[in-house]
Amino acid sequence: MLSAFLWACGSSATPEQTTQPAKKHLDLLRSATLDTARLERTNNELSLTGKVAFNQDQVVKVFPLVGGHIEALRVDLGDYVKKGQVLAVIRSGDLADLQQAAVTARGELAVAQKNMQVTEGMNKAGFSSERDMVASREQLQAAKGEVNRVSERRRILGGSGSSYVVKAPMSGFIVEKSASAGMELRSDDPENLFTISNLDRVWVLANVYESDLSHVHEGDPALITTISYPDKVFRGHIDKIFNVLDPGSKTMKVRVTLNNADYRLKPEMFANVNVTYAGKDERVTIPASAVVFDKNRNYVVTVDRQQNPVVREVSLYRTIGDKTYLTGGLAPGDRVVSRNQLLIYNALGN
Repeated sequence: MLSAFLWACGSSATPEQTTQPAKKHLDLLRSATLDTARLERTNNELSLTGKVAFNQDQVVKVFPLVGGHIEALRVDLGDYVKKGQVLAVIRSGDLADLQQAAVTARGELAVAQKNMQVTEGMNKAGFSSERDMVASREQLQAAKGEVNRVSERRRILGGSGSSYVVKAPMSGFIVEKSASAGMELRSDDPENLFTISNLDRVWVLANVYESDLSHVHEGDPALITTISYPDKVFRGHIDKIFNVLDPGSKTMKVRVTLNNADYRLKPEMFANVNVTYAGKDERVTIPASAVVFDKNRNYVVTVDRQQNPVVREVSLYRTIGDKTYLTGGLAPGDRVVSRNQLLIYNALGN
């Protein structure tokens, strides 16, 4: 049987003329990568839109624990902070009052201890009753409790004198900031001063319409692209389905958690999410890289039993990721060239 190259050149070629081309094709095949066409269950793809969001498991809001006014700010929006780093310093009357309460509590404790000593002495001499002893003990216990309460309160708040230091409770980025120098604060103010988030891992929240709800499942692989990095594909899988429809858009959200060690992905970025889910029918499958598109048709380079490269036209069903599903042109078990196929295709004179 003549090789595909001889067939393309015509039957008038002499053996001497065909030896070099045949050897050339053999050399090309040695540098090529071969794959086998397989019968596989098809995958379908669902295109969704969404956005990058904070990982809510790694977000902390920082509230002021005392009233006063902000004397100094040490960080700005977007800064990276480490756990324990000073964010702001607040001059607080509450803290000054607490310091005075500590002095008062220690004074009352000293008085209670002295009274207890006097009562014990009088009781031994028979000049006080057991009731007086009980009252002195209760007074002493109450004084000790107040000292402990004030000390624990001061320990929680930290700072010294009237200065309250706001520290970062975790490492991360300052993603929200409402504090400003000179700002007056109340201890019961519901607004937080800072929000800190660790962006090492972020969420991508995608919207699924009602008609597509049956196609998404936890564990389905997802490919995410963004406007900022159009050539970068982020790979993940659906790890949570929020089983609640938005009443306005009639969509349900699904979540993909991504590693973001280089901090490329920023919350509120727009994201395209392509979810792959299993279909029901089976098709002949080849690597997507094996397909050559030429003259408005699709071809592949196959290798016959005599190790000759042969060009075949194929009909495509769909391409999902790195796989192409066919409706005709190949059978399971056929070998196709998936690397350097274009070079061989051109060498065959097509």
